Amino acid sequence: MKEKLTSMEQAALSQIASAPDLAAIESLRVGYLGKKGQLTAVLKQLGGLEPEVRKEVGALANQIRQTIAEALDRRREALEAELLTARLLAERVDVSAPGRPMPLGGKHPITRVLDELKEIFLGMGFSIADGPEVESDYYNFEALNMPKNHPSRDTQDTFYISENVVLRSQTSPVQIRTMEKQRPPIRIIAPGKVYRSDEVDATHSPVFHQVEGLVVDRNITMSDLKGTLDTFARRLYGEDTVTRFRPHHFQFTEPSAEMDMMCFNCHGEGCRMCKGEGWIELLGGGMVHPKVLSICGIDPNEYSGFAFGMGLDRIAMRKYQIDDLRLLFENDLRFLSQF
Repeated sequence: MKEKLTSMEQAALSQIASAPDLAAIESLRVGYLGKKGQLTAVLKQLGGLEPEVRKEVGALANQIRQTIAEALDRRREALEAELLTARLLAERVDVSAPGRPMPLGGKHPITRVLDELKEIFLGMGFSIADGPEVESDYYNFEALNMPKNHPSRDTQDTFYISENVVLRSQTSPVQIRTMEKQRPPIRIIAPGKVYRSDEVDATHSPVFHQVEGLVVDRNITMSDLKGTLDTFARRLYGEDTVTRFRPHHFQFTEPSAEMDMMCFNCHGEGCRMCKGEGWIELLGGGMVHPKVLSICGIDPNEYSGFAFGMGLDRIAMRKYQIDDLRLLFENDLRFLSQF
């Protein structure tokens, strides 16, 4: 049995030394030292030997077990080191090589204009207010002096989620929510997405962006509105910008007006860009209707205010001379890379 053990040891050490990979090492471990391995089978036969012989053979078997186990560990460590070296060589990075250029994006033209508008109005003491895009009929229409079935709703046909829940058709609900929560003085702008049931074409979209403004305080007049909007237009388009106000009608302001700017292309002479009029419509506004103030719990006999609203997308189109609204929403890199 001693000879059998010695022969087994030599065979095992030879096979371990030539094992090509970790899988072979594991197979040898199981084949020699596992529960059904060759060395284990020999040890099971020790019970039939004489006590003295059993003691001597048992000591030899344990020594051989330890020798084989140590050889397996050394070969495993050597194979793992080889694998690590090969992996490091395969994944080697030349840190001195130039990096791959990463194309950098830029701000969307709408975002650029919005940031500029925010800076202009923040500089005039306004703060920025926000509100939900899914609104109740009350905030979107009724609190703005447009009761159910009123003809004024026809020009703002929006998307109804249910009878009393809509996608907001303007950011005016933010003004109502602000006046309900905050006592005057109030000076805010409310930018955001709005929705109307419009066909998609070069100048219309069912989803677009607005910026509305609201000021409420004692002794606010139409001249305050005109001065604020004149200042805004000059800072956005240049100090030589010329504006004019035209009478108009909005259900939630009285009196109401629309503000035009002199065409920057023809300087009032008339051209294709301004459709021969010499002026380009910019925004609408007016004095907050006393009824709207009352609905929000503000005494119209003590306070007055003005409000205005503008289409941010069209402001961007005029600033960057973009002739098709759809370009702002199509995510065409050929267009966006210009900004």
